[in-house]
Amino acid sequence: MFRYFDIIVGLFVAVLLISNLASSAKIVQLGPFVYDAGTLLFPLSYLFGDLLTEVYGYARARRAIWIGFMASALFALTVAVVGIVPGEAAWAQNVGQDAYNKVLASAPRIVLASFVAYLAGSFVNAYIMARLKVVTRGRYLWTRTIGSTVIGQAVDTALFVLLAFLGAPGFSGELIWSMIASNYLFKVGLEVVLTPLTYAVVRALKRAEKQDVYDERTNFNPFRL
Repeated sequence: MFRYFDIIVGLFVAVLLISNLASSAKIVQLGPFVYDAGTLLFPLSYLFGDLLTEVYGYARARRAIWIGFMASALFALTVAVVGIVPGEAAWAQNVGQDAYNKVLASAPRIVLASFVAYLAGSFVNAYIMARLKVVTRGRYLWTRTIGSTVIGQAVDTALFVLLAFLGAPGFSGELIWSMIASNYLFKVGLEVVLTPLTYAVVRALKRAEKQDVYDERTNFNPFRL
């Protein structure tokens, strides 16, 4: 029985859900960089994914990825159903369905894009982490965390932005590519900045859990639970 596995999975899922909501609510600009607001938090999901793969192994990380997927699906379904159910009279007058639609009507499309991008990017990230750990015999953790993020986030970011916003009103081609570049640089940069923290947490987890999995005979089929 692991002491911290369920806590990490819970935080991992929370980051996914909050990021989906923030992405549907607002596009932000910090200096020359343009982001969907969920990007400010979403990179932490890759940090948690790295912790899960590095300490507990690919198979348990795969399970966490699918738990996150199911939670996101429930979020999208709830948003869609709430949008259909008639609003109470006072709410309709003071807030209104239009306000709900402006913030959350795009959520199903954004969450669908997130589904595809999240699954592809997360499994690419976990696979590279696991394989590089075997190749390096557990040394040079930074090569695994940064290398897996460089590739995984490229897949995730491009798929998400294109599927979520391409062709949407107000999103020009220039804005789309600016979002891809800005999001990618921010996510990879954050991974680099957080590398010392990752080292510290990984060491503490391995010591506390007495666990350090090497995926030498693991079946990497992403559809196994």
